[in-house]
Amino acid sequence: MHFKTFFIIILVVILFLLWRSRGKERRMILERLPPGPSPAPVLGNVLQLRVKEPYKYYIELSKKYGSIFTIWLLDTPVVVISGYQALKDSMIGLGDEFSGRSDYPLLRKVTSGYGLLISSGDRWKQLRRFSITTMKNFGMGRRSIEDKVKEEASCLKQAFSTFGDSAFNPKDLLTEAVSKVICSVMYGQKLQSGDPQLQLLLRAINAYFGVLSSPLGQLYNIFPGIFGLFSGQLHDVFAIVEEAKASLKIEVEARMKTLDPSSLPRDFIEAFLIQMEEEKHNPNTEFNLNNLLCTLWNLLSAGSETTSTLRHSLLLMMKHPDVQARVQKEIDEVVGSDRCPSIDDRQNMPYTDAVIHEIQRSMDITPTAVPHKTLCDTEFNNYLIPKGTTVLPLLSSVLSDPELWKNPDNFDPENFLDENGRFKRNEAFVVFGMGKRACLGEALARVELFIFFTSLLQQFTFKATQPPEEIDITPTICSFGRVPRSYECYAVSRA
Repeated sequence: MHFKTFFIIILVVILFLLWRSRGKERRMILERLPPGPSPAPVLGNVLQLRVKEPYKYYIELSKKYGSIFTIWLLDTPVVVISGYQALKDSMIGLGDEFSGRSDYPLLRKVTSGYGLLISSGDRWKQLRRFSITTMKNFGMGRRSIEDKVKEEASCLKQAFSTFGDSAFNPKDLLTEAVSKVICSVMYGQKLQSGDPQLQLLLRAINAYFGVLSSPLGQLYNIFPGIFGLFSGQLHDVFAIVEEAKASLKIEVEARMKTLDPSSLPRDFIEAFLIQMEEEKHNPNTEFNLNNLLCTLWNLLSAGSETTSTLRHSLLLMMKHPDVQARVQKEIDEVVGSDRCPSIDDRQNMPYTDAVIHEIQRSMDITPTAVPHKTLCDTEFNNYLIPKGTTVLPLLSSVLSDPELWKNPDNFDPENFLDENGRFKRNEAFVVFGMGKRACLGEALARVELFIFFTSLLQQFTFKATQPPEEIDITPTICSFGRVPRSYECYAVSRA
């Protein structure tokens, strides 16, 4: 018998026995959970799942089963919550109950359960409280971080100008500019473009997000044992992430040798090390080396993801040159050409503000957010969701709801403008998530998007290598996250 056929038969037999042994428990859980499509023996609803675009399958199910329903991945139930009101009632109204983090195999593989992103309970509370306070102390949401973004925006414009009349791919330059901002908070110093540590980090982040949002990544999350053994691509990704974390460890250990706990910390690393020293006799402390290294990885990788939105923003400006021209007109009127745009300018630039929000809404960068889990048996919408159940907040269902947006299916800045052309906030703008596990870096992302976007359009008009009507703005990957297309463009000086 062919080895591959034999392997498949053995796998099916093992899965069947597992399903049968847990059948009674599974039936009891099924009776308490929200409704959903009937699961097949062994595989559950896996064969119905679109690994390339799973969120579209969930949206279809929400139309049939309502705002809360259950799907089965093998013998594991997953509750999906969709629609603004249901998400608000669960993620905010029952924030503590839904604040757990699901055991997402890819995330756990690179962190072993340590760090801010994958943790739950007391570990998560300690690390989140510390991270929020520390990043504020080092300028997050304040003028000092804005100055760092302006500095990188100036360097980015200079780098773009070197291409002259030649087409180029802006991806690497945008990634580097955004990453250097978050690195300045973590390391307390500006990393130079050619710095080996920065380049290693960028390669690791790019590989990590590529597989995290790919069909292969989704299959690994369902069958971690199988795909973890046989996928060379996954092995390569895990290897470069470990190399990046090893580099972070070298930096941390060097700081430990020279640390003066009595002095004010100069960056996030030193602040964490001082906290470790203060709590070294506390048996319940979560301030240890593993949590430091994985929290650093969490914040550095997440803090670089603004790049995707910036890349998509330029693509949309080339697709809609009339929008680009109107933004530039507002920049010229409010900012002029002699200084860098400032966050204070945003209140006087309603159209530009609307365009940036619409870029984020239409991109829908994380359709289901990072999976949550219930921390206790939870009553919700007349259903009982058992403790430890994975919960997917379907953010995409809110961002595409025709009852909440003027024109949800197309890129349209009018979604954020009132009848008088003033910027109009919308509670359904949930791109950063909702509740206690909402994005920690929202304040930084808002500053970066506004200053980088307006600075680039202040100096350049972006043109594609093909006519606007031929530009494809659909993302290349639409799974865990939506990854924008790779493209080349012209940055035509407006001087």
